Amino acid sequence: MKIVNKAIAKVDAISLVTGKPVYTEDLAPKECLVVKVLRSPHAHAKILEINKDVAMKVPGIECILTYEDSPKSRFTMAGQSYPEPSPYDRLILDNIVRYVGDPVAIIAGENEKAVKKAMKLIKVKYEKLDAILNFEESIDNKVIIHNEEDYKVNFPIGNEVKRNICASDTFENGDVEKELENCDVVIEETYHTKANAQAMMETFRTFTHLDVYGRLNIVSATQIPFHVRRILANALDIPKSKVRVIKPRIGGGFGAKQTVVSEIFPALVTMKTGKPALMVFDREETFRASTSRHEMKIKVRLGADKNGVIKAIDMYTLSNTGAYGEHGPTTVGLSGHKSMPLYNRAKAIRFKYDVVYSNTMSAGAFRGYGATQGCFALESAVNELAARLKMDPTVIRAINMVKVGEVMPAYYDELLRSCALDKCLEKGKKLIGWDEKYPCRDMGNGKVRSVGVAMTMQGSGISNVDIASVEVKLNDDGFYTLNIGAADMGTGCDTILSQMLAESLECEMSDIVVNGVDTDQSPYDTGSYASSTTYVTGMALLKTCDKIREQIIQEGAKALGLAIDEVEFDGKKVFALDGSKEISRRDLAYKIAGGSGRCISALESHSSPYSPPPFMAGLVEIELDKETGNIEIINYVGVVDCGTVINPALAKIQAEGGIAQGIGMALYEDITYDANGKMKNSSFMQYKIPTRLDVGTITVDFESSYEETGPFGAKSIGEVVINTPSPALANAVYNASGVNIRTLPITAEKIALEMLKKDI
Repeated sequence: MKIVNKAIAKVDAISLVTGKPVYTEDLAPKECLVVKVLRSPHAHAKILEINKDVAMKVPGIECILTYEDSPKSRFTMAGQSYPEPSPYDRLILDNIVRYVGDPVAIIAGENEKAVKKAMKLIKVKYEKLDAILNFEESIDNKVIIHNEEDYKVNFPIGNEVKRNICASDTFENGDVEKELENCDVVIEETYHTKANAQAMMETFRTFTHLDVYGRLNIVSATQIPFHVRRILANALDIPKSKVRVIKPRIGGGFGAKQTVVSEIFPALVTMKTGKPALMVFDREETFRASTSRHEMKIKVRLGADKNGVIKAIDMYTLSNTGAYGEHGPTTVGLSGHKSMPLYNRAKAIRFKYDVVYSNTMSAGAFRGYGATQGCFALESAVNELAARLKMDPTVIRAINMVKVGEVMPAYYDELLRSCALDKCLEKGKKLIGWDEKYPCRDMGNGKVRSVGVAMTMQGSGISNVDIASVEVKLNDDGFYTLNIGAADMGTGCDTILSQMLAESLECEMSDIVVNGVDTDQSPYDTGSYASSTTYVTGMALLKTCDKIREQIIQEGAKALGLAIDEVEFDGKKVFALDGSKEISRRDLAYKIAGGSGRCISALESHSSPYSPPPFMAGLVEIELDKETGNIEIINYVGVVDCGTVINPALAKIQAEGGIAQGIGMALYEDITYDANGKMKNSSFMQYKIPTRLDVGTITVDFESSYEETGPFGAKSIGEVVINTPSPALANAVYNASGVNIRTLPITAEKIALEMLKKDI
């Protein structure tokens, strides 16, 4: 391969590093109304009265909208394919507020100063209601968070809304209880992962306007342009044909922008006033009034024989969806279905879950999407099993890990066609020096160095759901236009898809123009989430390139006066097989543009019945101070099997960033609320994420497998890379201190207190 598997620079690199105006706020016209939202100070309350008379007299105020002024069509903000599995449980503005930060009124004015002044002058009378802040108390609580009659689900999800259950389900294969009875060792523990903020650099921002045809145009930093179109049409109760969505460059998303967070407010203002409107979330608002990772408590029962062969896995997940059900029914499934298949040879498995409402900010999508939480729980249990059996945790994994050719019952009965997990683990051990360093070394002065390990899997799109379309055109002068509906959110999908096109059509990267997403112009794509772009959109691209090649050969043969089977195309020219004639791609394109032939373009779609999992082994070396419990990361090694690596440089950056985010989840990040339901850490002063100095030396490598159903043998990489740090670090802490930390984040205080309890 000449271009695929090469470290090509991102196609937008120069524009980004030179500060070109490419982001949403850069593109908004100056005359936009400034939009802000007055939010609830109460975790649960009924709005009795809103007095906006004084606020409306503030000079420059255009409108103040309340629940009395907004549509009454319930919807979900989750960016998912229709029919969405998430419940339709919210209005744009409601007379019931369900968390501190829920919208109460939308204020729009000529400038920010006027809007802020008016916001302070709005008088709201509330009837405070009892609230549920601890999600473990939600089921069958006397407080019912969603009591509305027009609550709707599109199909059965195990929803019992009057019991505060958003979704529930049970999966079982084999007789779990029987197998556990026959095991020599059974681990039974509960693991607790916390809500985390995506903390992307660019906060939520959207501007809206009506075009000359009266259509609502939305320019927004979103991962899901086509879902935004549908969701806003539903919420505003207007035809989808009246909505156009344009995605500029995105300053990071990590799943946060798979939910419609900022778009709805300026859209309603524009529909009411006819004027362009802009809303930019500040950082506090992004923390308090968007979505987070789902907090989960996961109980694991894990049984094995004395040789470390795992016989049974039983997992129960309790997930907190917060005040609304965005992504709640779907995220929780991955906690089991993308952790248990790693140990596919277990004779019996069971996975049960409940997703519950509470009066906290709603949870949503975050890189890893539930698999991250499940990985922490099951991988920690496997490490505890290894310790109980006095086995090396890398050895117990080598004995039990899934292999190519196996059907995975816990992974929707999918056949595993590609897997280099065994090679990933072996390479990781060598890179970190596992055999020399396991389990720990006393460094003197109360310091201990130790190592820890975990492995993980993810998916490549959502099988039988995700669909992508790609359009390619040959233009005069012989260059190609690549139109895609996948949203590049900084990951580089515009670049890797261009690489695939260049490889398929044997041209230079400079011969390709790739366009951003515009729902009026771009072919349909479900969006950039679920690690789908490389795998699903990539396959659509290859289908399209095959059609383009066929057309170039057909038109080239016609131009040369030859039969199709007498010519070939080498990317630069169509030529006779006998060497007698040729026409360059450029000349052929001009000839067609002059009316001699048909224009060359193709559009193809792809949806896969498979979601081949990428795999990763993560190994960490830490230094622990036994007096204080403080942890310093020395080295982190991640070895990834993502099939064929399309762009090693971008893949490495993805892995390094995911590992750093995983370290943040493991050691620092924890959204917390006070007794009244107000988020306590809604700025980077209180909510800590790791800096470059906190993550040690990160080493990333790859072990390629070949996935026959993927483009050039590729699978995904975007999410799998965040999953291993939490369990690997917990394992390293145990190897250094003898204590298991089962609640994230793993802090020095927790370690020190547990060591004191055990008198270590």
